[in-house]
Amino acid sequence: MIRILSVSPSSPAEKAGIHPGEGIVSINGEQVIDEIDFQDLIVHPHLEMEISDPAGNVRPVSVAKSRWESLGVVLDETVVMKPRSCRNHCIFCFIDQMPKGMRRSLYVRDDDWRLSLMMGNYVTLTNVDDMEFARILRRKASPLYISVHATDPEVRCRMLRNPNAGNILERLQAMREHGLQFHAQIVLCPGYNDGAVLKRTLDDLASLWPSALSVAIVPIGVTKFRDKLTQIPCVDQEAAEQLTRELQIFQEHCLKEFGTRFAFLSDEFYCIAGMDMPEEENYEDYPQIENGVGMIRQFEEECEQAFRELSKHKLPHPDHIVHLAIPTGVSVAPHIEKLCERYAPNWVRTEVIPVVNRFFGETITVTGLIVGRDLLQALEGKTYDAVLISGSMLRENTECFLDDMTLDEVRTKAGKTIRVVENNGDAFVRALYQLEDDNE
Repeated sequence: MIRILSVSPSSPAEKAGIHPGEGIVSINGEQVIDEIDFQDLIVHPHLEMEISDPAGNVRPVSVAKSRWESLGVVLDETVVMKPRSCRNHCIFCFIDQMPKGMRRSLYVRDDDWRLSLMMGNYVTLTNVDDMEFARILRRKASPLYISVHATDPEVRCRMLRNPNAGNILERLQAMREHGLQFHAQIVLCPGYNDGAVLKRTLDDLASLWPSALSVAIVPIGVTKFRDKLTQIPCVDQEAAEQLTRELQIFQEHCLKEFGTRFAFLSDEFYCIAGMDMPEEENYEDYPQIENGVGMIRQFEEECEQAFRELSKHKLPHPDHIVHLAIPTGVSVAPHIEKLCERYAPNWVRTEVIPVVNRFFGETITVTGLIVGRDLLQALEGKTYDAVLISGSMLRENTECFLDDMTLDEVRTKAGKTIRVVENNGDAFVRALYQLEDDNE
């Protein structure tokens, strides 16, 4: 049963005598567990519902409406959509590699297929029993985002440290048979799911196309807090170079066979290998952009488009040289330097500062995991007029870094203007031209 938070005036629900505070037990004979069931069932024009009042008394209610007309109820999502927790103990889990004492939300281990459907979260399906999996198939929950990692049952069980993790291929095949689609993710752990295991995984997933829409391969993130955890080496330059060559062959085969490259490497592999990013067409429609696949190429394309647009206008500029510091992740720093050389106006001098991540460890090189104290240390002793930082360093909708230092604290201690720049090329180029300084 799910509780009703409110009922819209003059809606089909109100006309049928449904009230806030009551609960929906079933619709057309099917139990309603959560909003997934609710949304799937209410599209029918005639609804035979069981409604429970606050005292627990259940009564039948008939509702007539047009097929796509809203029922007119708002559900209490705080009850029905509480995230389901992860049952795995993955050898590569980033949460296990974080220091203690950080804010509680950073340690949440969610693994909820409903959030995968609604928000694109990656899930393993290991906490989904056969009855719940049947509900996924029945509700046509598609597309889902599945953390596969390996289709070899033994390898997957070992990586997830879960004896129930070995049936992933059977479940993906069932999804294909029922017309569901999914995107897949592989966290590459050297010595575990690389080499022949990776080849098998990619071949198995390709055999499920077009139910399998795309695959992202991302390298394991290794922090300095792994003393009591499984020791896994980072992906090194040689391995990254080899993987880019092998994947290109696989992509060419898929492109010929399916009309899509199907599998994509995250940007980190190209950064580790010291290679340029593939051309934009290689990313197709960026199906795995949230996994860091194509972010740099997309950013570069946005910069080019923004620069062409700005070039159409005569822009005011100061009569003196402006020095800008641009702290960023170590891996992306060379790419940002090239963009500054190409797009910064002649009255701007830029210094791109690769920020060494001492908080998580120097093996963590991405911009989004830079913390306040490391940023301050990187800026110490620098001479500049202003600092441009990526909004990816801050927790969404807040001005807090991962170490809970606030933006105001960093500004005060740095003693300089710090401007937060949205993580897109247009905002970056405009910031180079010192336009739109609302965030200072």
